[in-house]
Amino acid sequence: MTNLIIEDGADRVVWRLNRPEARNAIDREMVDALHEACAAVEEEPRVVLLTGEGPAFAAGADIAQLRARNRDDALRGINSKIFDRIHRLPMPTIALVDGYALGGGAELAYACDFRIGTPRTRIGNPETGLGILAAAGAAWRLAELVGEPLAKEILLAGRVLTADEAHAVRLLNEVVEPGDLLAAGHRLADRVTAQAPLATRLMKAVFHAPRDAHPLVDDVAQAILFETEDKHARMTAFLERRQGRNR
Repeated sequence: MTNLIIEDGADRVVWRLNRPEARNAIDREMVDALHEACAAVEEEPRVVLLTGEGPAFAAGADIAQLRARNRDDALRGINSKIFDRIHRLPMPTIALVDGYALGGGAELAYACDFRIGTPRTRIGNPETGLGILAAAGAAWRLAELVGEPLAKEILLAGRVLTADEAHAVRLLNEVVEPGDLLAAGHRLADRVTAQAPLATRLMKAVFHAPRDAHPLVDDVAQAILFETEDKHARMTAFLERRQGRNR
């Protein structure tokens, strides 16, 4: 059995972390599988729905492998590179977080554009309790998501957020019952894919561009979109609908 199950669709793909016996702990083999999955989505851009098999999203990185890693392994950025690659995928990504999302599992969820949880979601970064730090994105990405005070509670004091707490600070976009989790992800994907695909890709890229790149990057992206057939067709349809309502 593969550590990552992939379900392909025309405009979206579902990735299922598949180590339920280990609460989907992220090991090196899963990282390699995620790199292969990213390559496919980079080649054929689609929305990604990322979930876990069994009662957990991902309870962290594989501790047995982490214990064996040394300085050189840390400098290779094994987990940080794959999470950053997921963060940079051309179309939006949706993490479907049921149960535990801790340590590397939380950082994987942070790397996604959206997060939907269930009442049993628990999300946090207990790395300092294991003598290491959250080095795969949480140290800087979490403050952008929830603000510095709460991020420090999570990173420095080991606070684990409940689903309600995570939803209150919008770390979770929505909380649904476990049986509705995948359907909720598809509903959000439907909203994303109803938009113009190239506009969505460029909007995501512009959103994540560094501050010094603005406003030039906005203007260049808009210049590209102004020349597309999709822009003309969508605006024409909008004007025709408005004219129809005014008659």
